[in-house]
Amino acid sequence: MDKKDVRLSIKARKSLLSDREKQLAAEAVFGRLEQTAEFMSADRILVYHSLPDELSTHSFIDRWCKRKHIYLPRVNGDNLEIVLYNDESQLSSGSFNIKEPSGNTVVSIDEMELVIVPAVAFDVAGNRVGRGKGYYDRLLTGSKVTKIGVGYDFQLIERIDAEPHDVRVDAVITENNHIIVS
Repeated sequence: MDKKDVRLSIKARKSLLSDREKQLAAEAVFGRLEQTAEFMSADRILVYHSLPDELSTHSFIDRWCKRKHIYLPRVNGDNLEIVLYNDESQLSSGSFNIKEPSGNTVVSIDEMELVIVPAVAFDVAGNRVGRGKGYYDRLLTGSKVTKIGVGYDFQLIERIDAEPHDVRVDAVITENNHIIVS
């Protein structure tokens, strides 16, 4: 299945989820994440601010922003900037109607200890299909930071045909899976 077909298939599957199913899935995934050594030892974490069709990160961000340094991405042209998140009041709608942090202090990806990576789909080798703009691939290229992909169980598919510019994640966590990529 090519990336376009993967995107269409996953979009259709997501549209069938009830609000309760979405909430339970997010609780399960982030509960698993919070038990990992990578999360427990990290103080500086980059996490996406979820869109309505993504696994929700909102409760996770609220729960941890006062105990760890939580950073959110902000679109700047073709790239992502990393900005410290303090609270909901600093967010405004940015590119693609994604809530983004305001502020002038942009930090390097090399300052992050953990990145929670969104995707349309993942495979067991850590390959991912994103939304197709390449933002995370550009951000993460050459970085040594630990990258954990999160999603619904059905977003974990058998195989993704990776391209040379695609950046793999180090682990994938879904409601019922925690796959460490070797």
